[in-house]
Amino acid sequence: MNRILIGALTALLLVAAGVFWWEGRAATERAAPAPSLALAPATESADEEELPEADPGEAVGPALPQASEQSREQRRFDRLDKDRDSRITRNEMLSPRVKDFRKLDVDGNNLLTFEEWAATSSNRFKAADANGDLWLSRDEYATTKAKAKKPACKCR
Repeated sequence: MNRILIGALTALLLVAAGVFWWEGRAATERAAPAPSLALAPATESADEEELPEADPGEAVGPALPQASEQSREQRRFDRLDKDRDSRITRNEMLSPRVKDFRKLDVDGNNLLTFEEWAATSSNRFKAADANGDLWLSRDEYATTKAKAKKPACKCR
């Protein structure tokens, strides 16, 4: 029982000390002087105050920082390294492919069946099989030929 009482009293004393320290710190920060701005003495009235002029003479400022040109491989690596620890994990390596996988996984069960993987070819076959006999004749197969793209402009 005494240990519990002493522990509670010690905890209260530590909390009180923390509150006093915090309040003292806040009071110190409130009493801190405001930063002063060194301005040239005003020679004109306050209404027509001009900006001070400065002649740098021969003074030269520091050189501008140079941006390092990253190589193509460095940029490619940085695109995959999401957590910037200079290591690419398996999950970071596969992350760009997740969007494409989601397109193929039609039923959303995170398992890709052969039918889902081959959906494009399967759909092309179904579209070409006009009579639905599950095989393509020469005429039906001729409809699967890739269409020639027309030029975007008529430059000729």
